[in-house]
Amino acid sequence: MLTQVAEGVQVHESEFLKSNTIVVRGTDGVLLVDPGLQESELTCLADDLSTSVVAGFATHPHWDHVLWHARLGAAPRYGTARCAAAVREEVSDPGFQARLVEHLAETEIAGQVPLDLYGQITALPTGTTRLPWDGPGARIIEHQAHSPGHAALFIEDSGVLIAGDMLSDVLIPMLDFDGTADPIGDYLAALRLLEAVAAHVVIPGHGSVGGDVAERIERDRAYVLALRDGQEPADPRLGPAAKPGWEWVSFIHEGQAQRLASVSE
Repeated sequence: MLTQVAEGVQVHESEFLKSNTIVVRGTDGVLLVDPGLQESELTCLADDLSTSVVAGFATHPHWDHVLWHARLGAAPRYGTARCAAAVREEVSDPGFQARLVEHLAETEIAGQVPLDLYGQITALPTGTTRLPWDGPGARIIEHQAHSPGHAALFIEDSGVLIAGDMLSDVLIPMLDFDGTADPIGDYLAALRLLEAVAAHVVIPGHGSVGGDVAERIERDRAYVLALRDGQEPADPRLGPAAKPGWEWVSFIHEGQAQRLASVSE
């Protein structure tokens, strides 16, 4: 089911990890951002659109953000140059799909994720700042937090910030320790870029849509700074304050704290 969150912008929330598919409506069709996840959800999405898909966009190269379905058509699926390169490298490995299937076997959606059109991302030229489509202006905000070539989209007419895997109300910031030499600095720099946008609504890759954009940015910043300083974050997404069913996020935090400590030794 599609839920309207702003003028011309709708969201479908997956049953798996509150993953969000974003629909931006244009005059001649729609832009799909990070469509997913299960076969049944993607076919339902295709039925609900009531118009053609004219463009897609992947905020970053992680598996749950580069999915597609034949029912959605053959529109170009854009990503930043770094995002597309990361996916291209992944799929060039003959064993990648077997590893992905093995990973999905550990989840509640095993066997339900269509992989035939996985990762077919069209690279935008380096430095592109606007999505090339005939719809509401979509500003590309590329940064190096979370993953290579991660980018948010700012839908200017409606003031909506599509944040990818940042600014979630259920997930803490997850740093890219392998793809960048300065994961802390890169994450803080990305938050400054998002802070400079006059957004009224934020749509995270996972979690609830919210109008508390500034509060979410500050919460993510406070977490990253506490991690940097070796302090225990006072974060509502961790420990007893976490939302029911999301207590496992604390294990992500513990792993990040241990990894950062080992790097600094």
